[in-house]
Amino acid sequence: MIILMGVAGAGKSLQGKLFAKELNYQWVSTGEIFRAELSEDRQKDLLAGKLLDDTEVIAIVDRKLKNLKNVQGIVLDGFPRTIVQAEWLLGQVRHQRFDLKAVFNLVATREVVKARLLARGRSDDNEKVIAERFNEYENKTIPIINFLKENNVNVQDVDANQIPEAVHETMMKLISK
Repeated sequence: MIILMGVAGAGKSLQGKLFAKELNYQWVSTGEIFRAELSEDRQKDLLAGKLLDDTEVIAIVDRKLKNLKNVQGIVLDGFPRTIVQAEWLLGQVRHQRFDLKAVFNLVATREVVKARLLARGRSDDNEKVIAERFNEYENKTIPIINFLKENNVNVQDVDANQIPEAVHETMMKLISK
């Protein structure tokens, strides 16, 4: 299993799809799962920047992962998003359900993220929501990354300001080490 983390707009989905294709892994996006499984009201909450309860997120992710044939060959995009979720994941790794090969933290500047998100044209990509997402990354994701590092997880920071091909090349070099 490979986990991709980073602020919205850093390129997690694009890199996840490229990685999955090259390594013959399955790309699993929690955003895609939530859009498929949650009611319209719950989706509106997500679009407004609200987070789901840890128990609900873990149950949804766990159910999705149980339905996959090869749980080792996964690129997981968008999970964990809290310390509780990270603790659950590390517990699964300790019980040998998953082999966590690496966590890639795609690091991008506010300017790059803003330009990318505004360019993709989704209705939830406006300046206010983008600012909230960046604050959420700094206040919630960075502590998770630090938690993972403190628990001896191989977390690699990757400069995601580069063009996608350069980011992918960097990640492939790091995973082959």
